[in-house]
Amino acid sequence: MTQNQPPGAPRARIPGPQQPPPSYPQIRSGLWRRCLGGGLALWTLTAIVTYTTRNTTLLPTLILLGSFLAPVVFTLWAYERHGRDLGVQVILGCFLTGGTLGVLGASVMENHLLHPSLSRCVGVGLIEEAAKLAALAFVLRRHPRLRGLRAGLVLGASVGFGFAALESAGYAFNAAASLKGLDLRALLETEILRGLLTPFGHGLWTAITGAVLLTYRHPHGRFQYAGPVAGAYVGVSLLHALWDSTHGIALWLVARLTTTGLDRTPFGLGYLQGPTDEQKHLFTLFSVGGLIIVALAGIGWVRSLTRRDFAWRNTP
Repeated sequence: MTQNQPPGAPRARIPGPQQPPPSYPQIRSGLWRRCLGGGLALWTLTAIVTYTTRNTTLLPTLILLGSFLAPVVFTLWAYERHGRDLGVQVILGCFLTGGTLGVLGASVMENHLLHPSLSRCVGVGLIEEAAKLAALAFVLRRHPRLRGLRAGLVLGASVGFGFAALESAGYAFNAAASLKGLDLRALLETEILRGLLTPFGHGLWTAITGAVLLTYRHPHGRFQYAGPVAGAYVGVSLLHALWDSTHGIALWLVARLTTTGLDRTPFGLGYLQGPTDEQKHLFTLFSVGGLIIVALAGIGWVRSLTRRDFAWRNTP
């Protein structure tokens, strides 16, 4: 085994991606902070004007600003901190093309999953993570120089954030459309919640699979999908399924702890009928706590990958 070579990886290793040619457009440092501040100001102003005037023509602006703000900010942060030598064009390609292909592929494959259940959550996790991983490989097929854990983390996260932005836009649109007409409150609540959760969902999961995929990519650019890559894919799919299942798991725990006999009615409705204050507090504790546990598991996985990569590179 050669120096700095992880177990199971191809024997030949080449240096990481080189600095792109000067003709590549560059992004100034600190742009993500300005994007965050300016974007929040514009989104808040748009929300106030829309809420005051009830002008439905502003809905696309409100939805797009709220859905894309957090994913774009975190993509810019990842680029500035860890991906300047990857090139802006590749980052944009992963975010826009990769995210769009991931959403389309997942939508087509999920079309037959109609009934809410634990198996549906697992199926959605497997399908969406496969779609994002395939989209990442498609975007990078003509960039054989892009290899290694760092490149995989940044580019995988870019695909995940693009996926999250488009998915959030769809959820926001669905929240706004109700039987009673326009529901701006539901739209704003959906965008705020999904914006806060953005760094711990799709971006994090695809960063993990992207890191493993590019770590074991062959020097000539061919992707290798067996072994560690398959393990990472299954692992993040399970994290995804647990994330989507936190609502149902919290509901089940509350029913088990506060009622005698397990009534299946709440699981069909998706909520407890006439919940007590104790049940409300327990549901909030379990649902939020579940999301925190899944997020910490993903963050810990990324830290473990970076520590092992650092150890490999510094092994005599």
